[in-house]
Amino acid sequence: MILANTIKQASQLLRNHNIDSCELDAQIILSNVMGVSKEFLITNDKINVSKKMRQQYFHAIKRRIKREPVAYITGRKEFWSHSFAVNHSTLIPRPETELLIYKVVNFFKNKKINILDVGTGSGCILLSILKELNFSRGTGIDVSMKAIQMAKTNSRELHLFYRSIFKIFDINEFNVGKYDLIVSNPPYISSKDIKKLSRDIINYEPLVALNGGLDGLDLIKKVIYKSDVLLKRNGLLAIEIGYGQYRKVSSILKQRGFREVGKEYDSNRNVRCIISTKARFY
Repeated sequence: MILANTIKQASQLLRNHNIDSCELDAQIILSNVMGVSKEFLITNDKINVSKKMRQQYFHAIKRRIKREPVAYITGRKEFWSHSFAVNHSTLIPRPETELLIYKVVNFFKNKKINILDVGTGSGCILLSILKELNFSRGTGIDVSMKAIQMAKTNSRELHLFYRSIFKIFDINEFNVGKYDLIVSNPPYISSKDIKKLSRDIINYEPLVALNGGLDGLDLIKKVIYKSDVLLKRNGLLAIEIGYGQYRKVSSILKQRGFREVGKEYDSNRNVRCIISTKARFY
């Protein structure tokens, strides 16, 4: 069967099972199975796809029909113009998290800083920042050993292994070093809202990286409280938050003596990232 018809057949299968992004998913999965780019698929749509390749491909399509995210099927996710390895122990990087990176990179452009990433997962936040700040170093911590292993894999692939350290730690127990920047995309979904998540998320992504407790603020509070100890005098705290959490998180920051120096909005005008400091001037 030629390539174009193979994609068409797979796309129709996905459409029949109400997968909205059926055509794109079909292309991404086939490019991964074949080890080629999406551009190659477009410019070589008349070539034949072997029987063995089609079997592998439609096995992967069946996984997508069961609502397994494409990133877990391919083992990769594009983020901040880089390709990151992911698995079921790491949250899939999302576009809104790039808002945090954009903000902190502008704050520290051309500076040499020490960074701590709390709940690092795949390491995508820390490693993306280090790619932009060439003279900086960073540490990523996570409670998941498998997540830390994945972060180390990404640091090697991006040639950042010599500037990044990844350790298994709970934020409550971490007391190593002082940092110019602490970043975190902590679990911020309330326990009662977890069941409202789509099947793609709730059945496949790690709940420990999603569940923020009764009000969704448990881990956010821990990061803020610990930043008291770990931030340098003029350091910045950059934290991603969920929908409708801005006022509560802003209040917690003020109670701990932090001053807001920046925030970023998503496309729906929700505040998704808060930058704060205890420094008098910034």
